[in-house]
Formats: sequence, structure tokens, C-alpha cells
Amino acid sequence: MPLSDAEKLTIVAPALRVLLAADGRPARVTKVEAPPAGALAVALPSDAESPEAIVAALRAAVVGKAPPAVVVEGVGAFAVTACRTSGRAAGKVAVVTGAAQGFGLEIAQDLAAQGACVALADLNVDGAVEAAAAICRRQGEGRAMGVAMNVTDAASIRAALAGVVEAYGGFDLFISNAGVLKAESVKTQSRKDFDFVTAVNYTGYFLCVQAAAPILAVGHAADAAYRSDIIQINSKSGLAGSNRNGAYAGSKFGGIGLTQSFALELVADGIKVNAICPGNFFDGPLWSDPDHGLFVQYLRTGKVPGAATIADVKAFYEAKVPMGRGCRTADVMHAVYYLIDQHYETGQAVPVTGGQVMLS
Repeated sequence: MPLSDAEKLTIVAPALRVLLAADGRPARVTKVEAPPAGALAVALPSDAESPEAIVAALRAAVVGKAPPAVVVEGVGAFAVTACRTSGRAAGKVAVVTGAAQGFGLEIAQDLAAQGACVALADLNVDGAVEAAAAICRRQGEGRAMGVAMNVTDAASIRAALAGVVEAYGGFDLFISNAGVLKAESVKTQSRKDFDFVTAVNYTGYFLCVQAAAPILAVGHAADAAYRSDIIQINSKSGLAGSNRNGAYAGSKFGGIGLTQSFALELVADGIKVNAICPGNFFDGPLWSDPDHGLFVQYLRTGKVPGAATIADVKAFYEAKVPMGRGCRTADVMHAVYYLIDQHYETGQAVPVTGGQVMLS
């Protein structure tokens, strides 16, 4: 079946990023209406209907050249610029889901501060766009963008990633952070709440990887030395069961199973797939939101015996952590950068729990 124009875009732009890399960093490739002077014109063979054939044709046309732009017949024009940032994520493009607020936003902010261009994907697109604009004010024009994404909707995911490809040419890091929690006893939890948690945390992760992996694989097809990363932000509840929180823990256990399975499959495409299992992020909205946070939910459901206030619930959970505090974004970012830097690791679930959960 012939490839659609949209499918060709998600092959051509990521391939150009890697084929036109400078100093070991992929180029920034941006789809434009009118190319600048000096653009290189490329005509794909009429029978180039696979990623491999398209990459081969582009390699023959652009390798050894440094054009300011490339015009690919039937696909579009692409401006090409070099990456000039510095830091642990310099030159990378990252997509972070659930990034309009809270933990996901802090991940995106840290990546941008460390030199990445970041796409903040969220169902709350206004919040994502606003947060991206704030990052650009601090880090520079074009360093972040907000995109609408519903991780339970495959078409929404594909549309969001197509927008990222148009803006940056592709991405090197996909962080699956979007997640929800509905805490309740198995005796009383509704099927609706169970399905909601499973749809976002488990099925949503699957759908995101299904859409992201083919785009990431193009970079490896263009250069066998190119590596990319998918990182799921999982939970300590993916390593040990959680009382009266079965829907969430089950979705996170399942996420680790997906991570290991994806890692085995996608290693052939140069994609590492790992999970990070943070401990309780007490200061974020997931826990501390005054209306819907876990402290409120656990107080209401009686999960903490004898607790009369939110402060009682928080103290109970802090006492469970050998290091005496909740997880923070900086703790998780150390794990993120480790997984990016470590080329000899895939399929792992890395605990960042302050010693609360220890692997056996």
C-alpha cells in the first residue's frame, strides 16, 4: 500500500535530522512553506514506499552536503539548522506526556535547561502551550512547544507527534509520564474508575509507544550508531502492591511488562526502553491537590487507620521512607539522564524510592 503524505513526513524529516547531523548531534529540521535560497532539491524514486527505501534515497542525495534547506518532492520543504545548546540533553528533542503541570512539567523544564528542545504534550493543550511559552522565555525561542494529546486516543497521539516532526524533524526521547489514579477498595470501586485508570496508565502507554517507535526507528535506519530512548514514568506501585489501590498498581505492574517486552522488540531499531519507578511525590498535585489529591482520597477512604487530617496521612507515608521524605523531580532526573547516557541498559525498571522499595 502506498505511503500517505503524513507517513512520508514522519520518515523524511527524522531521516534528514540524522543524515545531516553535525558534531554528533542531529540537525534541527523544520517544515517550512518556502525554503531559503540554496535549498537542495531531492526527488524520491517512484517506488520508494518503505522507510528503508526513503532513507536510502535521502542518504544518496544529502550525505556529505550541508544545505540550509532540503526540498523533498511530494513531501515538502525543510529548513536545516545546527544545534547550539549545551548540557546533559544538548541536541536532543524530547516529548513529555502529561506535561502541562506538575511532575511532567518539571521534567520538561529540566530537560530544556539541560539543552533539549521539548514538546509538552497534554490533554490540557492551553496549559501545555502556556508552559512551553514560559520555557521559551527562559531558554530561547523555539526551545519548547505545546501540543494537544489524549494518550487514550491513537489518532490524537499521531497528530501530536506529526506536529513535533514538523517543528523539530523528529525526537530522540519519549517520556511517557501521563497518568491518573483512582484509589478505592476492590470491594467498592466502580468498573468505570478501574477502566479509566487502565486506559490512561496501561493502554495509553502502549498507544504512545506504538506511535513513537516507528519515528524513532528511522534515525537508526539512517545511522546504525544512532540510539534513542523511551522512558515510562512508572511508580513504586509497579514494583509492590498498593493497598486499596489495585487499579493503579495493576496498571503500573502491566507497564513494566510492556517496558520489558518493548525493549526486547525495539532494541533492533536502536531504541532503549526503560521505566523509572519513583517513590511518592508528596509535593506534587497528584498527592497534594486539595480536592482530588491522594492525601485527600486516602483520608476519605480510610486507607490510613486513625488519620484525622491530611497532615496525619502525609506523616504516615513519610515515615515509610527510610530516607524520610518524598521523591522529588531532581531525584527522578538523575535516573532519566542515567538511562539516556547508559547505552548498555534496556528493559529495566529503575527504583527511585528513597529505599522504600528494594529490588530482590
